[in-house]
This record gives sequence, C-alpha cells and structure tokens, in this order.
Amino acid sequence: MPHSISLINTIAAGLGLALVLGFVASKLRLPALVGYLLAGVIIGPFTPGFVADAGIAAQLAEIGVMLLMFGVGLHFSLDDLLSVRKIALPGAVVQMAVATLMGMAMAMWWWDWSLGAALVFGVSLSVASTVVLLRALESLGILDSYTGRIAVGWLVVEDLAMVLVLVLLPPLAGFLGGKGSDADLDSIWQALGWTLLQVGGFVVLMLVVGRRVFPWLLWQVTRTGSRELFTLCVVAAAVSIAFAAAALFGVSFALGAFFAGMVLRESEFSHRAAEESLPLRDAFAVLFFVSVGMLFNPAVLLERPLQVLGVVAIIIVGKSMAAAALVLALRYPLNTALTVSASLAQIGEFSFILVGLGLSLGLLAPEGQSLVLAGALISIALNPLVFKAITPLQEWLRRNSEFARRLEQRDDPLAELPMSTDEKFLSQQVVLVGYGRVGRRIAAALDEHGMPYVVAEQNRELVERLREKGMAAVYGDAADPAVLIQAHIARAGMLVIATPDSLNVRQMIDTARTLNPAIHTVVRTHSEDEAAMLEKEIAGKVFLGEEELAQSMTRYVMEHARVSSGRMPL
Repeated sequence: MPHSISLINTIAAGLGLALVLGFVASKLRLPALVGYLLAGVIIGPFTPGFVADAGIAAQLAEIGVMLLMFGVGLHFSLDDLLSVRKIALPGAVVQMAVATLMGMAMAMWWWDWSLGAALVFGVSLSVASTVVLLRALESLGILDSYTGRIAVGWLVVEDLAMVLVLVLLPPLAGFLGGKGSDADLDSIWQALGWTLLQVGGFVVLMLVVGRRVFPWLLWQVTRTGSRELFTLCVVAAAVSIAFAAAALFGVSFALGAFFAGMVLRESEFSHRAAEESLPLRDAFAVLFFVSVGMLFNPAVLLERPLQVLGVVAIIIVGKSMAAAALVLALRYPLNTALTVSASLAQIGEFSFILVGLGLSLGLLAPEGQSLVLAGALISIALNPLVFKAITPLQEWLRRNSEFARRLEQRDDPLAELPMSTDEKFLSQQVVLVGYGRVGRRIAAALDEHGMPYVVAEQNRELVERLREKGMAAVYGDAADPAVLIQAHIARAGMLVIATPDSLNVRQMIDTARTLNPAIHTVVRTHSEDEAAMLEKEIAGKVFLGEEELAQSMTRYVMEHARVSSGRMPL
C-alpha cells in the first residue's frame, strides 16, 4: 500500500466501519460507541484482515480530543470552573489517591508486581477520559447543568494532575526500578516547580492576553463575511493553541484546547463558533473511539480473564464508590454523587499515555499495558449503561435503604431557610429556581421592584454567598420535593424555573402544583418543540429564548424606524 494514501485508507476504513457497526449497535439498543470501538478492533493489528495505520489513527484521535475540549470550553466560563472548585479539587485529588492505592494493592499482592509497575498501573486506573465523559453528558443533556459542571471541573483537575505525573515519572524511574539513574530530591522539586510555572504561565497568558486577542481576531474574520474563513479561524484557533500549549508550556492538547475555548467564549460569536465546529468534533470523536479499539488485543480476555475482571471492577465499582462517598461527604445530593461516580467509571487517553511512558521507562511490563487497554475498552463500552442505571438505582436506594433516605434528609443548614427569615419571604413570594445568568437578571429585576423571592440553587458555594448577602436561598436540586418545601412553595405566589435543565421541569411543577394548586409557573427553554409540549402539559408561561430575543429586537427595530420616519413610538 503506498504510504501517501495511508491517511485516506485509515479515515475511510475507520469512519465507514464505524458507521455500519454504530448503526447495528443502535438497532440492538446498545450505545453507538460500542460499534465504534468494535470497528477499531476489526481494523487493528490484533485481528486478521485490513490493518489501518495506528500512528495516523492516534493523531486523528488527538485532533478529536482538541476539538471536543475546545467545544466544551466555549460553553464553560472561568466562573463556572471556580464555582465547583470546593468539590472538584479535593474530590479529584482524594479519588485519584484512593483509586491508585486500590490498583497498587491488587498489582502487588495478587500479581506480585514491583513498586514501580504497581504505581504506574494504579495511577493509570485513577484518571477518567474527558472525551467519554463529554459524550455522555451531551447525550443526556446535562453538560450545562451544575452536576455536569462538577464532573467537567473534576476531570480538569485530574488532567492537571496527570500533567504533573507525566513530568515527574522520568526522573523517578530509576528510584522505582526502571531505566535511568536515581534522581535526587532537588531535581524532582525542580521538575515539579518548572511544570507548575509552565502551566501557570499558560493559564495567565490565555486569561490576560487571550481574552483580548482571540475575540478581536474572530471579529476581524467575521467582518469579511466569509463563512469558510470563520470556520477555519475557529478550527485553527483550537488546534494551534492546543499545539502551542503542549510545545511551549508542557500542557496537554486537551487542556490547551479547553482554555482556548474558554477564552473565545468571551466573544459574542462563541455560539456560532460552537455550531460551526460541531460536525468536525463529532467526526473526529468517532475516530477517537476507533483508535482506542485499535489498541485492544482481544486475546487478553482469554489469557487473563480474572485479571481483566479485577481491573474493570476497580474502574467501574471501586473508583465510582470512592467518588460517590466523597461527594456525599461534602454534603451534596445523592443524584450528584451518582452522576459524578458514573462519570468516572471509565479510563481513556491519559491512561494510554501513562502506560506507554511506563513501558518505555522499563517500569511496566507489556501485560500491564494490555490489562489497562482491556479495562479502558470495556469500561468505555459500559459507561453509557452505567449512566442509564443512575435513575433506577437512585429510586431503588430510596425505597430499600434507610441509610440513603437519611442521607437525603440529613440536617444541612443551607438546605432550609433560617428561623430568622423575614415573613415576606414565606408567603406570596417568588420561588426562583436557578441563579445563573438568567436567574441573576430576574433576581435583579425583582429587587428593583421590591418583590420578595427565595432562590433554590444546586451550587452550594453560591448559596453560601447569597446567605452572606442576606438573601433568602436554599441549597439543593429543586426536582427533590424537599427543596421546594423548604422554599415554602405551598404559600408562594409564583414559581420561576430559570435553569436550562429541562429534564426535571415537569417534576418541579408537579411538586409545586401538588402543594399549591393555584401557583403560577414560568419556565425557560431553547427548543420550540419542547416549548409547545410544556405549554400543553404545565398550563403555565413558557419563554422560548430565541423567540424572546426576536421580539426584543423587533420592538427595537420598529421603535427606531418610527423615530427615523418622524413618527412617535407607540
């Protein structure tokens, strides 16, 4: 086969077979990504027949990671990232430590591996795949929810931690029994300090310089009126910044693209940028899963079935339980704990990079790499099913576990209004669900008109800040009846649901109508079909984002036209 067409062959075989097997998987009511993974196995080097170029497939997968993380950054502000720091930072660090210890214990006690091999193996099981997580959150429609932001923030912390691990592993290899001379303590601290300085410098550069340069550049390209140039600018920004971040600052491609998206979010064209890059993101995300499948050797399932089972158990059960326990310990709801734990019940790209480095340093045997790849493939294939199990598992726990019911009913000072709350917030008040960009504006208007309201918000840190300002706010998911009860929905005059989470709207309204049949409800949505269904079902006022924007623009245009023509505005 001529080398010049290996790229074409890899893309054609990968996408074509992924389409066929993804379609078959969907018909069998399995996640489509199972088909993508099987396509990779079929065109990989461990199965007979056509073998695609693994090196090219890996590079195409990296582009997919860049574009996907860039798209997430376009919807994820720095404030969103900082709002979940109190749970994402300690949670990710502790969860990684626990998962690493579980992997090390199994490798050293069961398989009699060395300390270095066990450490590399344990760390590789501790970090989840951002690509897999984002696909799951987007398919469920909860990427923009507070729980979705916690999961994404958690994985951003994991990615930053893995950057440090990849930098520190080579100087530590000799000490751990691998290739290379023993590094002294000074050189290790120097490597750590230099890495932190590089990462910090990149973040500062993007937030200080990038916030001004890239939105300005996007505006200049937009002025040309060329759609092709606009799309090219978006893709070039994502890939170029990610590459520069890796080459100059030692930051991973994924993190570099994520911060590029966060910076371009400052532009008024960020929504269009997300739409223009969506087809490319989807196509290259498929190639990512195909490349994962190409790394997998099915023979390991027959040669080491118990070891593979142990690896999968740590990834899906052990790591998930540790994450759920941490989230509950930080006093977050059961649903948040289950969603975060499902998000972490898989491993991916960083695990592959780490085991590859461990293999090259002589720390990890080839069998260790095969086990990690097997665990990754199986956990990625099962991850959509794990997410689907959240709701039935939560309902089962509520019915059959007294401990789970106590967790949801435990005393939390932020989950109920203080005894000193003024009476005006307890009767005929507005219950405002969500204090994001829309909720804040509604609250400001209510304040301006002296109308009392109670905020129901899932962001614990935000509720703490609102309480410090003397505002009436309760913490929790308003889909839980207890939260609306604590907001005194039974005596409220109006329920305003200002969150973009449309999945639980009906449950919130059902609770409100049960406790207060006469309450007036107001809901926001971004889908015309959903708006029509909600208006029929809830008998309340539904605001469609695009329609309200069009009406506001129309009013301005008509008033301006009347003034320009000498007529007085109505």
